[in-house]
Amino acid sequence: MQVAVIGAGAWGRNIIRNLAELDALGAICDPHPERLAAYAETHPGIRTETDYRQLLEGDCRAVAIATPTSEHFEIAMAAIDAGCDIYVEKPVTHDSDSTRALVEHAARNGRVLMAGHLLLYQPAITWIKDYLAAGKLGELYGVRHERLTLGRARSVENVLWDIGVHDVAVMLYLIGGLPESIRASGHRMLQLQVEDEVHVHLEFAGGVRGNLHVSWLWPETTRRTIIRGSRGMLVYDEVAQTVTLHRKWIDEDLANRDEGSEIVHRGDGQPLRLEMQHFLDRIEDRGAPLSDGASALAVIETLERVQATLAEDR
Repeated sequence: MQVAVIGAGAWGRNIIRNLAELDALGAICDPHPERLAAYAETHPGIRTETDYRQLLEGDCRAVAIATPTSEHFEIAMAAIDAGCDIYVEKPVTHDSDSTRALVEHAARNGRVLMAGHLLLYQPAITWIKDYLAAGKLGELYGVRHERLTLGRARSVENVLWDIGVHDVAVMLYLIGGLPESIRASGHRMLQLQVEDEVHVHLEFAGGVRGNLHVSWLWPETTRRTIIRGSRGMLVYDEVAQTVTLHRKWIDEDLANRDEGSEIVHRGDGQPLRLEMQHFLDRIEDRGAPLSDGASALAVIETLERVQATLAEDR
């Protein structure tokens, strides 16, 4: 199976590299001729196009879309019409209406639609999901994500839509449902029209809480997930690629219990390779991807709800 990549920019080049290493790179499309010229040298024989419409007129069965989000919907709909299975980088679109229309169009045409929620393919997240499903952490109390760094500020989309999308996807996946209520606050420190820092508080069924703190104006880089349960806590350090089990809790008598901690999982740091292989496998077996259209829509709807509370907070 060969996949054509539409968009060869900062993230598209990573997709191109991984597909090439999987011997599944079929074509590269990008509006910048100088990029295509460079790829023609490093990937001789690979078809290149500056216009995705020309690409879709050929023998194209699957595409990976890594263009700016504003272009995702138009390209993805055209690819489905051309008979292609599609992988779309996060966020799939900027609103739930267009995401829903895309999901429905893919379903009507029997096409695979997979969203690029990279963290769902981290082996550490898979390990945590299985650990929680086995009940080893006891009753789940809450999930907290922290994604903080001195990053690339944007003037169109806020920090939540820029770097918090993956964390929302992981939170919904680990908890296994949609939030019943959401509160959020943001800070526009750079005097832009978008938030540079966002705090989100979500309440799920059964009293489970979710918390998210994202910022692109932070002195240190922190990317971690903290899961608290009645029989211990897990800390996933995305930078170190470790999951640490803290056997610490408060028992029924309100006494502290501390039985130490240990690293219980080490990741391999190759989630994009696993994600691309997952896409290839779903093209082959026609099964639903882990990050399918329904899960992508749930993420976008949750982001919209957070955005609405941020508007009220201004």
